[in-house]
Amino acid sequence: MDNFYLLMIVALAVLAIADLVVGVSNDAVNFLNSAIGSKAISFRTIMIVASLGIGFGAIFSSGMMEVARKGIFNPGEFYFDEIMFIFMAVMITDILLLDFFNTIGMPTSTTVSIVFELLGAAVAMALIKIGADNGSFADVVNYINTTKATEIILGILLSVVVAFSVGALVQWASRLLLSFNYEKKPKWVGALFGGAALAAITYFILMKGIKGTAIANESLDILNGLTIKDFIESHWMSISAASFVLWSAVSYALVEYFKTNIYKLIIGVGTFALALAFAGNDLVNFIGVPIAAWQSYEAWLASGVDATEFSMGILASKVPTPNLMLFFAGVVMVVTLWFSNKAKGVVKTSIDLSSQSETKERFQPNFLSRGLVRSAIAISKYTGTLVPNTWKAPIDKQFEKPVIALSKDRVHELPAFDMVRAAVNLMVAGILISIATSYKLPLSTTYVTFMVAMGTSLADRAWGAESAVYRVAGVLNVIGGWFMTAIIAFVASGVILTLISFGKGAAIAILLFVAILLLARNYINYNKKSKEIKEEDQLQRAESSSIQGVIEESASNISTVIKRANKIYTNSINGLATQDLNLLKKNKKQGAKLANEIDGLRDHIFYFIKNLDEASVGASNFYINALAHLTDISQSLEYIGKVSHKHVDNNHKKLKYNQIKELKEIDQKLEDIFNNTQAAFDAHSFEQIGVILGGKQELFDLVSQKIEKQIARTRTEESSPKNTTLYFSILLETKDLLTATTNLLEQYFQEHDSSITPAKPVLPEE
Repeated sequence: MDNFYLLMIVALAVLAIADLVVGVSNDAVNFLNSAIGSKAISFRTIMIVASLGIGFGAIFSSGMMEVARKGIFNPGEFYFDEIMFIFMAVMITDILLLDFFNTIGMPTSTTVSIVFELLGAAVAMALIKIGADNGSFADVVNYINTTKATEIILGILLSVVVAFSVGALVQWASRLLLSFNYEKKPKWVGALFGGAALAAITYFILMKGIKGTAIANESLDILNGLTIKDFIESHWMSISAASFVLWSAVSYALVEYFKTNIYKLIIGVGTFALALAFAGNDLVNFIGVPIAAWQSYEAWLASGVDATEFSMGILASKVPTPNLMLFFAGVVMVVTLWFSNKAKGVVKTSIDLSSQSETKERFQPNFLSRGLVRSAIAISKYTGTLVPNTWKAPIDKQFEKPVIALSKDRVHELPAFDMVRAAVNLMVAGILISIATSYKLPLSTTYVTFMVAMGTSLADRAWGAESAVYRVAGVLNVIGGWFMTAIIAFVASGVILTLISFGKGAAIAILLFVAILLLARNYINYNKKSKEIKEEDQLQRAESSSIQGVIEESASNISTVIKRANKIYTNSINGLATQDLNLLKKNKKQGAKLANEIDGLRDHIFYFIKNLDEASVGASNFYINALAHLTDISQSLEYIGKVSHKHVDNNHKKLKYNQIKELKEIDQKLEDIFNNTQAAFDAHSFEQIGVILGGKQELFDLVSQKIEKQIARTRTEESSPKNTTLYFSILLETKDLLTATTNLLEQYFQEHDSSITPAKPVLPEE
């Protein structure tokens, strides 16, 4: 039996390493988004600074390990075998849950997941014990550390509101002081801001760093017998004031004599501090449970008592965590930070939602986001009437963004937000986490950093009329994901614990095997999807300022659209012929994706026109018309894909043999046109377009003949209304697809023809 529990320890150790990998991938957003979003320092420097922070934080995190041992449940109420089952259920649930959120690129809270997993597993085990003893289910509260658990959960939930509000308030005040032209402000202004920010971050580092070291509880005569930890907590005001004066002086000296950009320094130090906090605060979420299991195993072996009779009250006492384990965990976290692609995806979500400039919105608006935006506008209008007009103009002036040329390349080289906002993000997050640490709360660093970033975005007027509904919808999606994390973690952990409790070793083996399969599948699918995105033909935005330049540049786009259109149309027909629902489902998504990409090109028209010089304004008309034809093509394909999928998905009657044969005939003719068109645009041989246009009428006539045949069939032999509706829909939409394609070809052919045919000279009047 000893070997069984030893194997569980080995399995938990392996799960801990895997959990570190998926955990860092999720939580990298906490300390990377401000530095990456502001582009204040190079990516390599950001990673080095963050790695150092993680290393120090991991070593200083020993004290937080108590949460896994006794923060959620009362260990004395459980026996060794029950505790081991709880820990195994928690780790299996945690790794699968975090990997799922990483795969979809959504930041979630590792703290919330571990807390609710421990709670769910402990409650499930308590209910099993109560049921076996014929006790009252009301006694479940005896097994749970309700006071501490409630304190932790309320602290986590409260942090969402507090972080957003404080972030918005501090950013508003900072922008009022510094404006967007902060680099032109007097040096003493930057020095004061630097003093405040660095003082806050320094106190944060002291709270998160010193408290985790072995010397934190040592009493010193110079501190009147107080421990270092107690001195920091009781004299925080004087420490902060002295730090502010010192850092203000240092900041002024750096700006005045060393020409240092103080905002870059704040961002660098703040990134280090948040990385340190992440490792110090969140390391328990990944290795706290396995370490508690290992220490439980050691205590049980030394006792000589049977596993089903050895009470785990020993976990209630403080047990130090070996520094070697913490160091090894830190190494795994740093390596993951450098090599995890999923971490970059999660960071991108946060940066896009807080971006000051235009970006491709990932989330679609919903009724709730629209309602909140309308309410906010109404409140803003009302409060605006209360503010004197003499105040409004100076305030608005501070929030005026500098005018920057809207060249396409230039726009996308700009950072997502400036260094002032990045510094405020880091400063406020540091202060809030420091306060939580002083109250011994394992705060969710994800919640704090994300909500601070959203609050500063709102205050900085990054959520304007063009983006507000999308950004608010994104924030609501992320917050909804957090609540789902708690619910899923609680339920899934409880279910897995129940399976383990009754199935013992066999259940654990099966669950571990299933977990490995799911992780492997997610990894393979994620890599496959990433490769598909890289390899897939992407549409490119036009950058040229002349008609001829636009023609040359857009040729590759036309070729790509025609290539993808050919595939989408053919897959629709093939899917209907074989009743292949999976093919039609994928094809429907491809049609929608093509339409979205073309919409993205249309969204770029503003910047394209702004980039034109006066002599080339005619290029805008050509480009707009070309995009209109591409839109018509994509809409026809999207409709055909949608109705084809719907017909098969609803199990309607299959198209008849003659109908499929006729559609295949049209598909073959259309494929010839598409292939010839693609070849012409790939080779930039626009003179070939004339030959292609010469055969357009043949296909139009063919489609018209098929429509007439179906009318005759409907009057005599057709008995399925759904079948008839689908067939007519495809034929009519095919005509629209042909019309849009030929209009596009004619536009390019005419423009090319006029460019090579010199205009006739105008003869002078006699």
